[in-house]
Amino acid sequence: MDHDIRLKRLHYRAHHRGTREADLMIGGYFDRHHATWSAAEADWFEALLEEQDVDIMAWALGAQPCPPEWEGPQMQAMRDVDYVTVPG
Repeated sequence: MDHDIRLKRLHYRAHHRGTREADLMIGGYFDRHHATWSAAEADWFEALLEEQDVDIMAWALGAQPCPPEWEGPQMQAMRDVDYVTVPG
């Protein structure tokens, strides 16, 4: 699949999670970081999107231990949470 088309699909999936909180966190993470992703990093994010939102958010916020398969630089960047912009 073309990289640009793949990113558009990931953008949609990241921003349409089902709750506003997940949309802001997961979508915000995508918006902040996707432009520099390698194919492997896009693979990681695409696979992460298959997980439950509550789990992704709990791992990123440190409320639950993160499974080893998700640990690494991308999860650490997600933990920074400096990418969330709350609309006024």
